[in-house]
Amino acid sequence: MFDDDGFVPLFDGSTLRGWHAAPRVYGSLYPGGPHVHDVLAERGVTPPHEPEKHPAVWTIEDGAIVGRQDEPGSGYGGYLVSDRAFGDFELSLEAKPDWPADTGIMIRRRPDTWEGFQVLLDHRESGGIGGFFGNGLAGFSAVPFAIRSRRDANGDVIGLQADDPATSTEPVTPAKIGRLGHAADVEDFLSVWRWNDWNELRIRAVGALPVITTWVNGLKIAELNTATLESPGYDPEAVLATLGSRGHIAFEVHDNDAVFGEARWGHGAACRWRNIRIKELG
Repeated sequence: MFDDDGFVPLFDGSTLRGWHAAPRVYGSLYPGGPHVHDVLAERGVTPPHEPEKHPAVWTIEDGAIVGRQDEPGSGYGGYLVSDRAFGDFELSLEAKPDWPADTGIMIRRRPDTWEGFQVLLDHRESGGIGGFFGNGLAGFSAVPFAIRSRRDANGDVIGLQADDPATSTEPVTPAKIGRLGHAADVEDFLSVWRWNDWNELRIRAVGALPVITTWVNGLKIAELNTATLESPGYDPEAVLATLGSRGHIAFEVHDNDAVFGEARWGHGAACRWRNIRIKELG
């Protein structure tokens, strides 16, 4: 299905050479807009205290990059950012997130601020996997489905199932699905996802304002045209002026905000990344 010629590794399997840690700090809600902290204050939500001092904890374990909160369980998140910037590319990697672990892969990320497109790996209740979010880009959400835990008789999480819109903490609306040019069915996703195991993600980004396509274990999950995307506050021209046509790749460890708490990132949880390869296009 995929042409693997031309890929080069972004991770050497033993060091963080080519990557650097960055704290999970916030900026404007959208280019030229209010600061996220001001928006949160209007909603009565307290932002993290001095997040710039906590870039998450990034280690190498068994040939994989492992991200945990700084300090583990503290609630502080962060990013691991590629030193290099990329334009058009196809990215291939394997991920193994704990439950719950709200993570993702940022592309076209700014080097020193939080703006960029995020491919979601929200491995938590009502989370989306393979969809998209706009960090500092009006917070757009474009997702094909959401998932929740499947539990045994003892209440232990043993897998995933489709989210229940009636009880969802972050329901998938027709508008979120409608922003996508392709949206996979949740049951197709569940048939390929490997619980408590490694899963392959592929991301292709092409164009100055890119068309972004995602696959999980070979299944096409979602496609988004960021040049024609319509979402409240989203301005393609302002986004291009802010991001440019090249940007960095970053892995995320989410903070535990006042809304979701440890439902976002469980105490001591981690996400693991390995076999990270990229092919530049064009």
